[in-house]
Amino acid sequence: MNISGILVVAGPGRLDTVKEQLGRLEGVDVHQHDPASGRIIVTLEAEDVSGEVEGLKRIKALPGIVLAEMVYHYFEDDPHPVSELPPELDEVDGLEGIRVPAALRD
Repeated sequence: MNISGILVVAGPGRLDTVKEQLGRLEGVDVHQHDPASGRIIVTLEAEDVSGEVEGLKRIKALPGIVLAEMVYHYFEDDPHPVSELPPELDEVDGLEGIRVPAALRD
């Protein structure tokens, strides 16, 4: 079993909608939110690292999400280990290795 702590930032005026959408995703629990900043703390539970990556991609794809980044990760022995970050989650834009979410690059 793998558990991830994920910081999600909702766009202005989207906090309640994003929290509701997050709550409907399998394996996702909403724990804390801050209306002033739009920040939401969630945990994601998955069977393996691949399931966590898929779950994070589902979160990032939700409408109204400005940012979703894994900030904590706990895992037991994984029969299918991942040796590197999948390209679709690697958002380094070349600016001295600074990670910039796609929504903020435009």
